[in-house]
Amino acid sequence: MKVIFLQDVPNVAQAGQVKEVANGYARNYLIPRKLAAMAQPQAVSRIEASTKKIEARLTGELNELAGKLEGKKVSLKAKAGAKEKLYGSITSADIAAELKNVTGIEVDKRKIELEEPIRQLGSYEITIKLGKDIAPKVRVTVTEEEAEEKPPKKEKKTAKKKGAPKAEVKAAKEEKAAKKEKKAPAKEEKAAKKEKKAPAKEEKAAKKEKKAPAKEEKAAKEKKKTAKKIAKKTAKKTAKEPEAEKKTAKAAAKKTTKKEAKAKKEAKAKKEAKAKKEEKTG
Repeated sequence: MKVIFLQDVPNVAQAGQVKEVANGYARNYLIPRKLAAMAQPQAVSRIEASTKKIEARLTGELNELAGKLEGKKVSLKAKAGAKEKLYGSITSADIAAELKNVTGIEVDKRKIELEEPIRQLGSYEITIKLGKDIAPKVRVTVTEEEAEEKPPKKEKKTAKKKGAPKAEVKAAKEEKAAKKEKKAPAKEEKAAKKEKKAPAKEEKAAKKEKKAPAKEEKAAKEKKKTAKKIAKKTAKKTAKEPEAEKKTAKAAAKKTTKKEAKAKKEAKAKKEAKAKKEEKTG
């Protein structure tokens, strides 16, 4: 889709440009945000006319600004060493800041044409590229900054240097010694308390040591009891097993005898029936 841009869109186009863009990009982004409009002939001609007016107004403003800046002198100070070389450097940002201080005009540092920072004292003619064919020149002078005098060292405020009376110094020492003497009994009391607590700790440890064998004996007894219980249970089980086997054997024997008796009866009955049949036929 061909659109005409109403506003600058970074890395895409500037206001007033006619450009072919993707349909989705135009419909979903550019047109709803009023960044661009469809490039219809009427719209194109109208926007071209308005952009020409804006360009003419901007050109007039830039020419006026160039007139104010043309020939202006700016002086900057910097620390320098041997052969008038600066310890640091003067950049386009430094020149822009000083121009604002001198003229009250804010200049974009990117418009200042400085191939490399200034690293030596001297006077330099610098061009400011405001627009097409609009490039005023200013004079930048870099001078050496005077070294600041170091402030005198602060005198130490001690009693000895100021010549304080000996009596005052002596009294201060005595006070300090008295404070130390007061603190000493408190330290002794603390140490005595620690010494008192030490036997109690030892007694506690001894009791624990005495209790330990008793606990071990108790645990051993419990182990013996559980072992005896397990032995009794296993003995009972082993005693019951032969009895159960005998019972099952007796039951099996009974079953076999019953079956044999039944079989004998059936055989006897068959013989008797057979004999009766033979008697009848005879």
